[in-house]
Amino acid sequence: MVGRLLILCPGQGAQHPAMFDMARTDPAASVLLDDPQLAPLLAGINDGASLFTNRVAQPAIVAATLAMWAALRKTVTAPALVAGYSIGELAAYSVAGALAPLDAVRLAHERAQLMDACLDPHAAQGMVAVSGIPNAVTESLLQRFGFYPAIVTGEDTLVAGGPADQREALAEAAVAAGARATVLPVEIASHTPLLQAAVAPFAELLAGQDWRAPAFPVLAGISAEKVEKADLATQMLLRQIAEPIRWMDCMDAAAEAGITVALELGPGAALARMLQSRNPNIASRSVTEFRSVDGIRSWLGRQLE
Repeated sequence: MVGRLLILCPGQGAQHPAMFDMARTDPAASVLLDDPQLAPLLAGINDGASLFTNRVAQPAIVAATLAMWAALRKTVTAPALVAGYSIGELAAYSVAGALAPLDAVRLAHERAQLMDACLDPHAAQGMVAVSGIPNAVTESLLQRFGFYPAIVTGEDTLVAGGPADQREALAEAAVAAGARATVLPVEIASHTPLLQAAVAPFAELLAGQDWRAPAFPVLAGISAEKVEKADLATQMLLRQIAEPIRWMDCMDAAAEAGITVALELGPGAALARMLQSRNPNIASRSVTEFRSVDGIRSWLGRQLE
């Protein structure tokens, strides 16, 4: 039986200055990364203090993801599905051919600025990861502290966003309820109603792009729906700014679609590990686990033959 490939596009968290190095060994990826239009969008990637800010991280992650895809796309089997986690969903539509790579990186840069503009110096935002108790119980706790579900990765695992001055209190209440809780080093409550002010201006930016129908379906983060039309792609990208990501449902949708192999384009390997844990029958790896682009191609060839 011929395998079915899922391409995974990561979100923020694992970026680092060397994340372009493997892709640069391929001529097609180098052409993208050396485009003079890209340089101003990637300013700050060598500054450790700013690499984890939205304005630097989001365009850099999209660029790294699409550079790796540029290195692979002409020599690997066409994906059956693509899925992206948070900002990775924007990269996913470019992987699927719905949006030019440079346009995707530029949109990531502008998206980050719009999200940052939602920050109020008098009402700081934060995020807390909670696991080990049913999500229904966690969500009742969130309401007490003004938090909202942001990313759901399992039946008892989610990330929540809300007011920064309530982070510690929420974490303590979750632990008292039998959960594990971690206050995350994040200063913006992505995928919650606190980002609603970014939605309308981002809609204008999306409307101004040259969109094409995806060459293969993209799983929408907020619903795990297969997106195969450009107008639906823009709707889903717009909504995920201020609505929770249902990553658990995306992983389940991949299994239901008969996916047998998954490759995360990096940086990082969190998505591949989550998918492998939830669906052990899907062979899941990240490009970061390989030493070369040829090694990635060889592994995919063996898995998909």
